[in-house]
Amino acid sequence: MNGEVVPAGPVFEGELVDDQQDAIQPPPSHRLAGWWLRSRFVPAALKSRQALAYAAKDGLEWLVRSPFRLVRAVCRGLVVAVRGWRRWVRVRDYREAAEQSEKLADKFAEIRGLTLFRWKVTGAVAVVSFASVAILDLLYGHRVLWIAGVVGSAALAILGRQKDGNPGRKAALAGPRSLAWTMDPQILVDAFRDAKLIGKDEILRLVERAKHQGGGWAVTVDLPATRKAADVVKHREDLASALAVDEIQLSVERVRGNGGHAGRVAMWVADEDPYAKPPIRTPLLAVERWDAWRPVPFGTDARGRRITLPLVWTSLLIGALPRQGKTMAERLAAAGLILDPHVRLYVADFKNGKDWKAAENVAYRFMAGDDAEHVLAFLDWLVELVADVQNRYRRMQDLDDVTCPESKVTPDMSRDQSLAMPITALIVDEVHIALEDRTPVEVQGKKLTAGEYIGELLAWLAKKAPAAGVILVLATQRPDSKTIPTKLRAVLGSRFALRVMDFRDSNIILGEQMNTRGYDSSRLLPSHRGVGILRPDGETQAGADVLALTVRTYYMPNEDWREICQRGRALREAEGTLSGHAAGQDVPPMLDRSTAVKAIGAGTVASLAEVELPEPLASLVGYLGDDLNERDFVPTAELIEALEVEATAFGADMAEFECRPTRQYVQDGDNTRRVRGYLTADIRAAITEISSSGGSS
Repeated sequence: MNGEVVPAGPVFEGELVDDQQDAIQPPPSHRLAGWWLRSRFVPAALKSRQALAYAAKDGLEWLVRSPFRLVRAVCRGLVVAVRGWRRWVRVRDYREAAEQSEKLADKFAEIRGLTLFRWKVTGAVAVVSFASVAILDLLYGHRVLWIAGVVGSAALAILGRQKDGNPGRKAALAGPRSLAWTMDPQILVDAFRDAKLIGKDEILRLVERAKHQGGGWAVTVDLPATRKAADVVKHREDLASALAVDEIQLSVERVRGNGGHAGRVAMWVADEDPYAKPPIRTPLLAVERWDAWRPVPFGTDARGRRITLPLVWTSLLIGALPRQGKTMAERLAAAGLILDPHVRLYVADFKNGKDWKAAENVAYRFMAGDDAEHVLAFLDWLVELVADVQNRYRRMQDLDDVTCPESKVTPDMSRDQSLAMPITALIVDEVHIALEDRTPVEVQGKKLTAGEYIGELLAWLAKKAPAAGVILVLATQRPDSKTIPTKLRAVLGSRFALRVMDFRDSNIILGEQMNTRGYDSSRLLPSHRGVGILRPDGETQAGADVLALTVRTYYMPNEDWREICQRGRALREAEGTLSGHAAGQDVPPMLDRSTAVKAIGAGTVASLAEVELPEPLASLVGYLGDDLNERDFVPTAELIEALEVEATAFGADMAEFECRPTRQYVQDGDNTRRVRGYLTADIRAAITEISSSGGSS
């Protein structure tokens, strides 16, 4: 290697090849399976076990029904053949042509001669056919008769075969749908057409074949392009009419998520009224304790599936007419909280009955009564809770990220007694009594009614308290805009509406325009006690993307309720968490009124009670309530109907206060209309002007 030239070997050109490439190739069996699933030459029925099962079921059904179909087809063919022969032998075509040309008398002899000739042809053919069959039968035996019968039957069956869509043979649903082995898809298509959900030339595509499950038929279909599942949900009543079932038996949902799109609909049609059966007792009777962080068993849907209700980090509003199961629904929600010994309970029963008496044994604070003193005591509870929530948020700032990852109470934090942040549930029955109370109170020099101040405090708690571990469960039998303030309704997460008087009350509970989306609790039957529409704030067994669903609550009579409360007391005694009223320690609320006023803002609780307004402003303010600050525009027709005034006189009176009508577009279901009405800003300006001048004389 001292500068000498060393000969080198030959130089080759090439590229680096990964010799492991062949090792990752799928085995031949996998490649064959992939080809089998993707090939268009392989029938769809052979590509999966489910499809093969459906195909086998269809084949077995066809085999069983074939003899009956053959007999019907032969009979129809015989009738068609006789009618055709009769028309031919009577020279009907020739006769009709002569009648149209008004030459029937001139052609009568020709028609008669042709008729006689065709009768002779018929007789000759009949004799020859009979003789031929008889001779062949003598020569070859009775097999000739069987062959002739089979050939003749086949010919008649082909002649009389049924064609879907021919006049008089179109599939139709007459009366309630009966149980069948399989459901005819044409019935579903006809029903969608009759309900005007698809056009007469449009069809449905079956995503999942109809199958019987849960006491009814379940089927998933794809609508034609541009047709929306939301429209099917909205017009559920029309579809139920087309299917000849009560709308309570029909469940229609849009399929959401990865397996769905805007035009995919999941339907379920019950065989009978799903809510006519006896109610089911709550499954909480079978458990020793419950975790409040788990959704509480609340009821079942029409299919019998369990529906659970999440309560932590949200709030619940229950509304209904009297004696429709409102209190039982509220007790079902409370039962899961009672069976968790780490939950602190505030129970206010403004009905003052025996429904909540058993909860006195587990409640940290308990009150039953509807007098002014009870309302003021409840107001003190709210002030205490507002200060507690503010204190919790301040203490969360000092906790490390492991203990408190976010500004929310966690399960471990709620069970750590040293942190003093237990899940706290405020359960109020007949909350409208407190919200309507007119007892005067003074807040930083401003005079308010107790109901107004309670509304402000509840709205603040519903907005800010859930993340700090404070839950609101409110129930009312007066779900109207005057009773439940708009700002309170807007921040309540979960809603449950049992039967109410009309769609407006239903919308107040469930949310604006929910009736136009197919959810109206005023249409529930009076006999269906405990049945309501649930709009959950969180995931339920029906899916995380379900907007609302009809639920029948579990049944929990007083003896079961007392047992659950006794079990909850025993759990608290064992854990050492029994305190407050249940432990005989009726400690007065720790009131920090300045903190409460600072939290909700003194300006938000200004009242019009001190100002005497003239008509029609006084009636208008009484009707609108909090909507006066929430809405921008009020249609004139709505005000005239609500205040029961004459239109011309009302317009003249409003003009005296510089309130002039204007036109704006408003939403009316799916349509937008331009209507006359008043701007709430003008109404507020008129009220401010009157207030500054000292009110009406």
